[in-house]
Amino acid sequence: MEYRIMTAGASDTDAVLALYREQLGREYCFWTEDYPGPETVEFDLSRDALFVMKDESGAVIAAISLEEDEAVDRLDCWTPSLQPAGEYARLAVTPSCQNRGLARKMVAHVLDVMKQRGFRSVHILVNRDNIKAIRSYAHIGFRQAGECFMYDQHFLCYEKALTAPAPGAKQ
Repeated sequence: MEYRIMTAGASDTDAVLALYREQLGREYCFWTEDYPGPETVEFDLSRDALFVMKDESGAVIAAISLEEDEAVDRLDCWTPSLQPAGEYARLAVTPSCQNRGLARKMVAHVLDVMKQRGFRSVHILVNRDNIKAIRSYAHIGFRQAGECFMYDQHFLCYEKALTAPAPGAKQ
């Protein structure tokens, strides 16, 4: 399959929203009819923080966003020497294209973007029961930094260095 990953544009909004709706009811997806919605996509677009993967016909088959979540940033489990840290969220792959490594390709792309934007690390929350995601993140070098309860869920907190810690920095 030929695909391209790019920064999303306003013309991708309807396709991204349709992709999000395809995820409703899937295991470990706690999205609702209201979230993520048009306001979320608009906010991501305004920050050049939404990325899409398109197939050879130009159809959006995956999406991922750089996230800004102060509550997650304030968790005390993150490694101080790896700040500033970025976060990503809303990773979605159309069901007919899942289990082909496309999610990993999207994550790799957004990690490169974060590194280019000056982040020293990335941190994410993963539902503690989502074994498939936990295995995937371990495979690409994330380490568990802690646990938390937020947004009515129990999460494992994962982080990954994008650059080496500053010399002499406290770990």
